[in-house]
Amino acid sequence: MPPDLEQVRAVVLPVARQELLPRFTRMAAMLKSDGSIVTEADLACQQALAATLAMHWPQIPLLGEEMDVGAQQRLLDDADDGLWCLDPLDGTSNFAAGIPYFAVALAYIRRGEVQLGLVYDPVRDECYSAARGQGAWRNDVPLRAHATGLPLSRCVAMVDFKRLSPALATRLVCATPFASQRNFGSSALDWCMLAAGRGHLYLHGRQNLWDYAAGSLILAEAGGCAATLQGEPVLRVGLQPRSVVATLDPALFGPWREWVAAAGG
Repeated sequence: MPPDLEQVRAVVLPVARQELLPRFTRMAAMLKSDGSIVTEADLACQQALAATLAMHWPQIPLLGEEMDVGAQQRLLDDADDGLWCLDPLDGTSNFAAGIPYFAVALAYIRRGEVQLGLVYDPVRDECYSAARGQGAWRNDVPLRAHATGLPLSRCVAMVDFKRLSPALATRLVCATPFASQRNFGSSALDWCMLAAGRGHLYLHGRQNLWDYAAGSLILAEAGGCAATLQGEPVLRVGLQPRSVVATLDPALFGPWREWVAAAGG
C-alpha cells in the first residue's frame, strides 16, 4: 500500500518543527568534504525523520542528503520498489546565517517517478504538497497555473547565478530579459514559490535529486512547466545534478526557454 499524502503530512510536520525551529539562529555550521555547509540541525532532522518514517512505513528505505554517496547509490539501484528521498534542511546556508528561508523536502519515488512530494517551510508554517495525478496544495489551498498575460520583460525571475555558465550568467546581467531578479537560497522552496505564483520564471544550473524531486512534482501538479537546459525532463532518478528552466504560466515557458537557449544555456 503506497503512502497516503495526508498521513505523510501528519508525520513529517511535527518532526520538522521540533528539530529545526528550536535550533534556528543557535547553530554553528561545519563544512562537509565537498565544501558545502552542514549543521547539527541537518543531522538531527534527518535522523528523527528516518526513524519516524521507518516506524510508519518500515518497507520503504530512505535516501537522505546527509548519507554517503555509496549508500545513496545502493538505494537508487533498488529504487523501483519505492524509496523516500529526503533533504532534511534545504537552505542550510540560510539557516546557519539566520536567514528565515529554508525547508524540509521529502519525495516518495517509485518506478522512476515521484509519486508524492512535500516541502515544509516551518518559519511560515506552509506545507506544499502534491500527489501524482491528484493536484498540488499549499496547506489546504489548491495550487493552479494561471495565465499572467505578462511578457518576459515584466516578469520576476528567480535565478541562481552561482551554478550557471559564465557566458549565460553574463548575458543575463548584460541583456536582462526580465523586470527583476531574486535568489533565495533554498531550491526546494523555490520550486514551491513558483508553483504558488510567487514569481514567474526560474533558472538554476545544478540541483541534486533531493533538491528538486518533491518540488518538481508540486510544480507539475500545479500546471507549471520545467525542463533542463538541454530540453530534457528534469527528473532523473540518479545522483547526477540536473539544471532547471521553469515557469508556472505555460505561456511563458516557450519564450523563457528560447531566450535562455539563445543566450548560451
